[in-house]
Amino acid sequence: MSGFDVLTRGDVLDSALQARDYLVSCGVPGALAAKDPQLWGRRAVDHSRLGWLDLPFASRGLLNQVGGLVSEARYSGLDHIVLIGVGAESLAAQAVMEAHAPALAGAGGAADRPSGKLTVLDGGDTAALAFAMERLDRTLVVLASKAGVSLEGDAYRRIFAAAFRERGLSEREIAGRFLVITDHGSPLHDFARQCGYRIGLTDPYLPGHYGALSAYGLVPAVLAGADADRLLEEAASLVPSLSKDEDNPGLLLGAVIGGCAQQGPGGLARDKVLLREPGGPGALSAWISQLLAVGTGKRGRGVLAFEPPGGRGDFPDVHGVSINPRSAAQDESDTSVWAPLGAQFLLWEYATAVAGWLLGVNPFEAGSTVVQEAEDDAATLLRTVAGGSLTAERPVYVEDDIEVHADFPWPPGAELQTVLGGLVASVPSDGYLAVMTYLSGDFSGRYLAPSLARASGRPVAYGPGPGYPHATGPVHKDGPGNGAFLIITGDPAPGDALAAHPVPGRPYSLAQLQTARALGELRALRARRLPVIRLHLRNPVDGAGRLIEAVRAVAGARRP
Repeated sequence: MSGFDVLTRGDVLDSALQARDYLVSCGVPGALAAKDPQLWGRRAVDHSRLGWLDLPFASRGLLNQVGGLVSEARYSGLDHIVLIGVGAESLAAQAVMEAHAPALAGAGGAADRPSGKLTVLDGGDTAALAFAMERLDRTLVVLASKAGVSLEGDAYRRIFAAAFRERGLSEREIAGRFLVITDHGSPLHDFARQCGYRIGLTDPYLPGHYGALSAYGLVPAVLAGADADRLLEEAASLVPSLSKDEDNPGLLLGAVIGGCAQQGPGGLARDKVLLREPGGPGALSAWISQLLAVGTGKRGRGVLAFEPPGGRGDFPDVHGVSINPRSAAQDESDTSVWAPLGAQFLLWEYATAVAGWLLGVNPFEAGSTVVQEAEDDAATLLRTVAGGSLTAERPVYVEDDIEVHADFPWPPGAELQTVLGGLVASVPSDGYLAVMTYLSGDFSGRYLAPSLARASGRPVAYGPGPGYPHATGPVHKDGPGNGAFLIITGDPAPGDALAAHPVPGRPYSLAQLQTARALGELRALRARRLPVIRLHLRNPVDGAGRLIEAVRAVAGARRP
C-alpha cells in the first residue's frame, strides 16, 4: 500500500466537516506545519515539542548510525532482540515487526536481509521470557525508557545479566549484550554509563507517545531485521499533505476524532473509538490507543479506544474506525483509514494533536503523575515484601478459590455472580468497563469482554497489566471519570518456575512484582473513587474457567 486516505460516513461526516472548517478558519493546519508553539498558548508548549513532525527526515541519520551496530550484532550471531519497555516504548516497535513479518519470513535468511526476531517483555506473561531464555546465546537486550529504570526493566535486566553470567560471560561481555535507548540526561542515561552499556540517546523534549518514528520505535525493529528506510519513506510521503487546508487526511482524521468527542446535540459525546484491523487487534491498534489516551486524557476529557470484541453492540457514543479495511463497500465502520504503517504513525500523531486542540487540552504536556504514582506505590509495597505478604487486605468473599477484594462487604450467601453483577451495574450510562489482567498465563480479558458488554450494555476495554494501564492510564484517571474496573490477579500457574523464582538481588519474584503492580493500580483507581474490584485466582487455570462461566451467567441473567 502506497497511498493514504480517510473516508467517513453518516452523521460522523457532518461533525467532521464542521470541525475541519473550524480548524481551517483558525489556521491550525498552517500553524502546525510551521510548528508554531502558540497553538496551545504562549507557555503551553515550545517548538521542540513539535519535533515529531520532522522525524520522517531527521531519523534517516539515526538509521545510518544503527547500521554499524546491526552489522556487529549479526557478525556476533546476535539475531534475537529482546525489547524491555512498558507502553509507548515497546508498542511502536511491535507494530513495525508485525507489519514487516511477511517480508522477513520471505527473506529466507538471505545474506542481505537478516531474519532477526523481536521479543517484547513488558511485565506481563512470563512465556515471552521463557522463549527469550531459550535463545540466550543469540540475544541482544534493548532496554528502552524515557526516564529511569522501571520496576520491570530492573527485574528483567537483573535476570538477563545473571543468566549471561551463568553462561560464563565476563562483565564486559555482559555489558556488550545490552543497549539502552533513553533521553539525553535521564536517570537511565547515567545508570547505563555506569554499567558500560551501549547507549542510544533521544531528544528529551520529544513526547514519549510521539516517538514511533524515533529511536524508540525504529532501533529495536531495525536490529530485528525490519526495513525502517521504507517506513520513513511512507511517513515522508504524507508530509506534504499535512500543510494543506484541503485534502489533508491528518486534519480530517483529527476533526473526526475531536469533533465526535465534543459534546453534541443532546449532550452526547462520541468520545470512545472502536478500532478494527483486518487480521484482528494488533500492536498498531494498541499503539493508537495509548497515543489517544495519553494525548487527550486530561482535565476531565479524553478519547478511549477499544478493540473487538469488547466494543460489540450499537453504542451511540462509540465511533467505529477501521484501519486498512480490505473493502470500503463492505466496511461498516463510521470512518476508514488507509495508509502504510509509516504514514499511519504520522497520521495518527497529527490527528491526536488536532483532536487535543479541539478538546482544549495540550496533547504534548505530561499532565498529572497518574502512571508514575501507581508504579511508586508498587515499589513501596515491594520494599516490604521480605517481611511477609504484599498486602494485609483480606478478601470480603471467597468462592472456588477465587478471592473477591472490594471496599464494601457483601451480604452472607452472596455468590461470585452477585459480585460481578454489582460491578456491571456500577458502569455509568455513558461509561465503560475495563478489565486488567495481571496473570502469568495466557488468560486474557478478551475472553470476558463479550459477556461483560452484554451484561453492562456498555463497551468493554481490556489488556494485560502493567502494559495496558501504563499506556492508557491518563484517560482512565484524568479523563471523563466514567469507567468501572475489574482487576484480575493470581498465583503463579503450576510449573511456571520463572514467575515464582526470585529476581536476582531483590527480595521478590516476578509474580510478586506483577501483583504489586496490580495493587498500585487498584489504589490509584480507588483514590479517584472509581468503582473497582479485584479478583485473585488462587488456582489460575481452574479459576479462569470458573470466572468465564460466572460472567456468562451474569450476561444471561441481565439479558432483556
